[in-house]
Amino acid sequence: MSSAPHDIAITIRRAHAEDALCLGVLGTQVFLDTYAGSGIRAALAREVLRAFNTQEVEDLLQRTDTFVLVVERSGHLIGFAQVRLGAGETGVTGAHPAELERLYLQEAFTGKGLGTRLLAAAEQHAVESGADVLWLSYLVSNARAEKFYARHQYSRCGTLMFEMEGEQHENIVAQKPI
Repeated sequence: MSSAPHDIAITIRRAHAEDALCLGVLGTQVFLDTYAGSGIRAALAREVLRAFNTQEVEDLLQRTDTFVLVVERSGHLIGFAQVRLGAGETGVTGAHPAELERLYLQEAFTGKGLGTRLLAAAEQHAVESGADVLWLSYLVSNARAEKFYARHQYSRCGTLMFEMEGEQHENIVAQKPI
């Protein structure tokens, strides 16, 4: 099976309740690929199991302040964007902010323009939902995310601390007027 995105149609669509199981597993895979480069430890394992269990994802998909878009290839989910409307953060400008909580794409599909397409779809959907700025955060050491978002005109506007079981992890906050 080729991993080139042009050999089979790619669809970006709103997630449905029946996507919850696959979204949870996909989220687990991408999260671990991104944050578990040194291996798995208990705090990381508990965070993954909490954030991506099927019930948590089902609950997320029912929230009225959040939308999830999925990238589908030949009936398989390969990525998703999760946006929370009305979510502000210190340093974020705009009267109607939205947070890009996750932009996840399986590693085999990175570097093929799919992340750009998914981000553009998330931005467009946020605009259609009334947002005027989209913001996000990424781990300070995630140079790949920094380069990707800078290329798409996201500018740094602050930092925040992500807490996981008492551990503090510094994140960069970036925003883009939409």
